[in-house]
Amino acid sequence: MKIQANHSGTRSIEISEKHFKTIEKYSLLDNLVDSNGIIDEPVLDKLKFNVRSMLESETMKDNDLLDLCLDVIYNNNMKAFGLQQLVEAYKQWKAAQPAADDNDPQNVTD
Repeated sequence: MKIQANHSGTRSIEISEKHFKTIEKYSLLDNLVDSNGIIDEPVLDKLKFNVRSMLESETMKDNDLLDLCLDVIYNNNMKAFGLQQLVEAYKQWKAAQPAADDNDPQNVTD
């Protein structure tokens, strides 16, 4: 899937299924946007700082997260408009995912 990265539509960023799964795994977009719902450059900076902190952690050795950073979050084309498009694309992707089956042993928590 491609997201539009700027208002004029001259720049785009390719988002893969793996990117969406990594966003979901780390809940990167949860509580990112304030209650006003506005996505601006400080929100993008907040995401970058959060991810950088995760990557700098000695316990964090996830190549998928690193790929997400290189391909999407720190992409030269990523601006606040692109992040807004990413959030919308993620919502659409998430809605299209099958609901978790309560009988699935992988989804059971103790």
